[in-house]
Amino acid sequence: MNTDPVIVERILDAPTKKVWEALTDNDQMRKWYFDISSFKPQLGFEFQFEGGSEEQTYVHLCKITQIVPEEKLQYSWRYAGYPGNSLVTFELFPEGNVTRIKLTHEGLETFPEGRDFSKASFTNGWTHIIGKSLKDFVEK
Repeated sequence: MNTDPVIVERILDAPTKKVWEALTDNDQMRKWYFDISSFKPQLGFEFQFEGGSEEQTYVHLCKITQIVPEEKLQYSWRYAGYPGNSLVTFELFPEGNVTRIKLTHEGLETFPEGRDFSKASFTNGWTHIIGKSLKDFVEK
């Protein structure tokens, strides 16, 4: 069983404060991430949203497990009605006027077998979200 996490790292041409706000401000999140009804960057805050593939939509259930302003945001990530629980971690590293972001999604092996839960699916999703959606949003 492959227990390696999905890791996506990118350099964003934006200051860390701007990237952090994109990760934690609900109005900004809706523009590049998912349509989350409510989000507060505080430990223990629970939130949910819908997402998935064209064939299947899933309710994502998340709870913030770690937060260090402008450095780290971590939350649990699971699906309503399905076994498994994973952790998503965003880490920010200021490098002059740019920010290196590192996304780690671990625990994928706890999800059921299936294309939507495959490591390849998560890798493709996060690569697009971090490398295109977030990058375009903070660099514009």
